[in-house]
Amino acid sequence: MIWPLVSPDWLQKRIGDTGVVVVDASWHMPAAQRDARAEFAAGHIPGAVFFDIDACSDHDSGLPHMLPTPEVFSDYAGQLGISDNHNIVVYDTVGLFSAARAWWTMRAFGAAHVFVLDGGLPAWRAAGLPVETGVAKPDAASFNARPAQGVASIDAVQAALDRHSAQVVDARGASRFSGAVAEPRPGLRSGHMPGALNVPFDRLIDGGRMRPPEAIEKVFAEAGLAPEAPVITTCGSGVTAAIVSLALACIGRDSLLYDGSWSEWGGDSTRKVVSAAPSN
Repeated sequence: MIWPLVSPDWLQKRIGDTGVVVVDASWHMPAAQRDARAEFAAGHIPGAVFFDIDACSDHDSGLPHMLPTPEVFSDYAGQLGISDNHNIVVYDTVGLFSAARAWWTMRAFGAAHVFVLDGGLPAWRAAGLPVETGVAKPDAASFNARPAQGVASIDAVQAALDRHSAQVVDARGASRFSGAVAEPRPGLRSGHMPGALNVPFDRLIDGGRMRPPEAIEKVFAEAGLAPEAPVITTCGSGVTAAIVSLALACIGRDSLLYDGSWSEWGGDSTRKVVSAAPSN
């Protein structure tokens, strides 16, 4: 497996290389009241394009930012000048958050060389490297997307839990996982899937950067994750689950990601939920 993280210095030396495309994949929860596209226009890594995970999604699913069809993704990525043959470096303005979702998405559709800028734009700025302003105007490219790989459906997750054939790792915070607090999205039950393990995504990050492999191993071991068993990652809507998948990649482990995540499971009354909430 290719090491998935790059440093600001590594990227700075390759800015302008025709084989490299830089992608700002910033996304924020509505409660943050941040406009990622406006922030991109106000300052981004030179030559970067803006990838909107909400715009490039299945708008008919009824669930947030679900993967689109390969055809929709090919068209969207191509208009941004991203091909499946590029070395793609994704980052976000938090440090390490939504960039992981873009990394996972591009790999799912067949891009072989996708990397995450460790520390994101904050690390780039902290290194004293330049930013530019304005709206990106990339030349079109051709992205030949394959059918999405590495994706788990709700039925696949249910089967994994029932048969103990894979470990389901939930990236939400402990209070959401336990059901002690309400979900931020209306209409969803509180709690977690029976048999799921909890690895809050922020335990894998230190100062906006991915923790080193030995620390990642320790976090997973403390959560009860067996070292060899298959893993399916999940979260609230498929964004922070990708951080867990990225961390697993950093220690040489593959995983599937449950795209519907709690937005689907928590809203499906036919699926069992373990919760501390009295109403459940």
